[in-house]
Amino acid sequence: MAERVVLAYSGGLDTSVAIGWIAEETRAEVVAVAVDVGQGGEDLETIRQRALACGAVEAVVTDARNEYAEQYCLPALQVNALYMDRYPLVSALSRPLIVKHLVAAAKYHGASTVAHGCTGKGNDQVRFEVGIGALGPDLRVIAPVRDYAWTREKAIAYAEERDLPIDVTKRSPFSIDQNLWGRAVETGFLEDLWNAPTKDVYSYTCDPIEWKAPDTLVITFESGVPVAIDGAPVTVLEAIQQLNTRAGAHGVGRLDMVEDRLVGIKSREIYEAPGAIALITAHQELESVTVERDLARYKRSVEQRWTELVYDGLWFSPLKRALDAFVADSQRHVTGEIRIELAGGRATVTGRRSPQSLYDFNLATYDAGDTFDQSLAKGFVQLWGLPSKMAAQRDLLGRIEPTTPRDRSL
Repeated sequence: MAERVVLAYSGGLDTSVAIGWIAEETRAEVVAVAVDVGQGGEDLETIRQRALACGAVEAVVTDARNEYAEQYCLPALQVNALYMDRYPLVSALSRPLIVKHLVAAAKYHGASTVAHGCTGKGNDQVRFEVGIGALGPDLRVIAPVRDYAWTREKAIAYAEERDLPIDVTKRSPFSIDQNLWGRAVETGFLEDLWNAPTKDVYSYTCDPIEWKAPDTLVITFESGVPVAIDGAPVTVLEAIQQLNTRAGAHGVGRLDMVEDRLVGIKSREIYEAPGAIALITAHQELESVTVERDLARYKRSVEQRWTELVYDGLWFSPLKRALDAFVADSQRHVTGEIRIELAGGRATVTGRRSPQSLYDFNLATYDAGDTFDQSLAKGFVQLWGLPSKMAAQRDLLGRIEPTTPRDRSL
């Protein structure tokens, strides 16, 4: 059997051209693999037929939306994953899932090489190749755009010369990546940090300054998993889809940030993640009610490290796997309901209740019925502040004489 290359296929110009170009350069057969992670656009069968028409010997298309929601978006939600405290890992989350399907296809079709369309300036090349190395360490990787300076102009000329069934005239002024968890937009006039985003940048969200009546909803969680909205049962996929629509209608989840890329450069990015931001906001609030203080404090450091690992392409690393176990255990009591108001670009928590709540009204109240014994507080405060008090005395007096003279004969 001839050598085979598995190509991560999107159906667009670059990857459609890559099918024939890889075949010509490597003399290998190309198997195109397209994975639906909720990016929308053309249906999978249209994409599959285009790949075959462009010269692929096989075209594999997979609807992985439920898998993506439950095995990738849900862990990110339970971690409250926000890179640089803002970005909910829109692109970073989808890459390990795509890698998983690429490696599986390579093994099934007997391919020795995997190809992707990433450039050399972004994070995705790392995410793809490190992930492939973890799941298929024997596989080679090629990246035509990066390794062979494959420009858009070259791609257009190649497609026209070979009359490929792909529209080479349509071109967005931006580079766009989108999936179920959100949408990322960069390049073009956005590369000038002073330029404000124009209305055509956005697709998942409406302008938050356009007045709409607030939308109030209740999200129900069981052990950290969203299971109902306004009392109606939902899957994780349905929860994200519904909140993308409802929160997006109020402009929730718009981000304009300068991001620290793994490759060492700063990049201006525009994100839309209405469902992700609404769900994370609700989940964080429910954790504040149900998670014990020291566990919550430690989990925040785990959240940051987990988020950095995923952003940096280390989804399959041993540390990430160990942190997953910690996070899963931390969710045992994250059960209850959060009421959120969506309005003016914000998701605002207005109510919370849980059968696992650690909030005790009788301990918290200052009114009649208070069961907190305030007489215990004085001794606690004195003991709690004792180390700081001793240090302050030392600094004030220069030093504290030891209670027993030092034996200088020793």
